Amino acid sequence: MSSQHIVVVGGSSGIGLETTKHLVGAGHSVTMIGRSKARLDSALNATNGQASAVQMDATDEAALADGFAGLAPIDHMVLALGSSKGVGPFGSIALSNIKAGFEEKVYAHIACAQAALPYIHANGSLIFVSGLAAQTATPGTAGIAAANAAVAALVPVLAVELAPIRVNGVSPGVIDTPWWDVVPEEHKQALFAEYAAKTPVGRVGRAKDIAQAIAFLIGNSFVNGHMLTCDGGLRHTA
Repeated sequence: MSSQHIVVVGGSSGIGLETTKHLVGAGHSVTMIGRSKARLDSALNATNGQASAVQMDATDEAALADGFAGLAPIDHMVLALGSSKGVGPFGSIALSNIKAGFEEKVYAHIACAQAALPYIHANGSLIFVSGLAAQTATPGTAGIAAANAAVAALVPVLAVELAPIRVNGVSPGVIDTPWWDVVPEEHKQALFAEYAAKTPVGRVGRAKDIAQAIAFLIGNSFVNGHMLTCDGGLRHTA
């Protein structure tokens, strides 16, 4: 695969940052999008200055069109936006919390895809990052599961509607990223040990695992409309 311009939305941390590093290492020109200048600056250091960074709020619909116009042309765009909202017992979780999760995850993915669409090469692709919560039945995850399921539902529809642009997605399992930093360290490690014991490959995932899956979807021009689950087999046991 020759060098291409790839935009990674949510590229300043976790899966997005690891994807940026992986793609830069493969010789691509990568632009990271993120809300926090401090995190983008840190991410640039992590890539040894080989990537570019643009500060942009994916929930600011009015600013997105001009923002993506300035990045044209785009060969591929990775939407690695995450949200920790929507987690909690269904009977007591606030509807405002679930709405916030949809704003940060679903609506932000849609808004960025719409704004960037005019600038994506016809032979290029969009890649959405969903999550395994949409495929499992874990109590306390109804809100976040619904948001991730909504993202996953976009993939087959847009693969047909936006042709010849390819549209694919990745559904990560339990991945050791800063998403888990809200959990106290001791509790987090106990959770990881529990999930590792359930997972057929015997470990939780690394951001690099998902970055490799995303790179595969970018490079294989015959994969379209596909949601690639990358969870070490956890979905079969959860």
